[in-house]
Amino acid sequence: MNKSILFGMALPLLAGACMVGPDFKHPEAAKDVSYAASTDAPLPSDQKLVADRIGSGGWWSEFGASQLDSVVARALADNQDVAAARARVAEAQELVKEATGALLPQLSLGANATNTKYGPALFGPVNFNIPSFTAYTAGPSASFPTDLFGGGRRMVEEKAALFEYRRQELEAAHLTLEGNVVAQAFALAASQAQIAAVQGIIDSDNQNVHLVETAVGVGSGTQTQLVAAQSQLATDRTLLPDLHQQVSVARHALAVLVGKTPAEWSPPDFTLRDFILPVEIPAALPSELAHRRPDILAAEAQLHAACADIGVATANLYPKLTLTGGMTAQSLALGGPFIAAWSVAAGLLQPVFDGGQLSAERRASIQRYNAALATYKQIVLTAFGEVADRLQALTNDADQLHAQEEAARTAASALDLARRSFTIGNTGIIDVIDAQRRYAQAQLGLSRARAQRLVDTARLYLALGGTPLAAGRL
Repeated sequence: MNKSILFGMALPLLAGACMVGPDFKHPEAAKDVSYAASTDAPLPSDQKLVADRIGSGGWWSEFGASQLDSVVARALADNQDVAAARARVAEAQELVKEATGALLPQLSLGANATNTKYGPALFGPVNFNIPSFTAYTAGPSASFPTDLFGGGRRMVEEKAALFEYRRQELEAAHLTLEGNVVAQAFALAASQAQIAAVQGIIDSDNQNVHLVETAVGVGSGTQTQLVAAQSQLATDRTLLPDLHQQVSVARHALAVLVGKTPAEWSPPDFTLRDFILPVEIPAALPSELAHRRPDILAAEAQLHAACADIGVATANLYPKLTLTGGMTAQSLALGGPFIAAWSVAAGLLQPVFDGGQLSAERRASIQRYNAALATYKQIVLTAFGEVADRLQALTNDADQLHAQEEAARTAASALDLARRSFTIGNTGIIDVIDAQRRYAQAQLGLSRARAQRLVDTARLYLALGGTPLAAGRL
């Protein structure tokens, strides 16, 4: 095949610069917006947002627990949901290669051996008797996709956008997993703290029982008072089984998150003392939130794919040109001699009547884009709402913690006074038990408030898309 023929085949490829359909434009970032509403209270004085700070590690490391770092790292390596998301990324990457390959010339090599016997009637009234013969052919053949109107390139664009969608889904799976590990670690620590508080309450109940027994022994107490003190002790003991169950649930959940069964692996014994409350929280500016959260980036990638799909559907309305060529060596004997032969063909296919299917598909693709755009906008709105919720939660958590600390101090003083008053006979055991109940409630509330502040700080990190790292991950 000479050079002029090859150039003639390649010319339509060079002319295939036209791409029908809309070019994707990234949605505009929100401008002149803030996270909090004008009526929201400011952040507590001991916490603040810091823009453009690059973390040296994952956002969870801001809580200062090295054991938590180890558990998160193990979960990211072995969690099966993340493994599935990683496989979907690899699949999407191969689909991009598949779509790209469809735009390249296709070359194949073939060989045929054909035995033929023609009947005499083939030549009309002349009675020729041609003996059977075997023809041998071998050689390459090629097809050249022209992609005149860019349908193939739009398909590559769509597959690349879907690859980005899967990649952001993997980032979202990472973030969700990190959040779940941190939440379960906090739940374990909170339950342990509440068990310690209840155990202290039970010890105090035992002191009350001892006080009444002493009073009964010297004649200043009654059996009714003793039964009341023993009843309070028994009631407070009922708090422990549920808290132990919460500890077990958190332990089991952490094992599953790191890809193990509860029998195969046990998490560290996290306590609230293991964690510090982050003072400076790295945060994106409101205008940058859409470029930080993987769920927003995934929605944008889906929007891009829907836009490219309009181009694919539009290109299907236009003619399709296909070029094929081949070169063969032909012989009537397996050992030769062989004679060279070649062929060049061009095919043009233009839809004329299809019952409106192609036009309907294009209109449907436009509506899919509109739906993807609305979904994207809603996800952005939801993200801003989540950040506002988390910011307000930090303020309320700080207020709640301060109130619980004051309640615990007051309850402890009241309990001490009630016991002293009972010892000298100024009050009855019921006053002591009431003071003990208020003290128990205050201690449990204090443990919950400390844990909740950690939890809501972690939720704010998640709402902000995690800590910006110096390098990406996959």
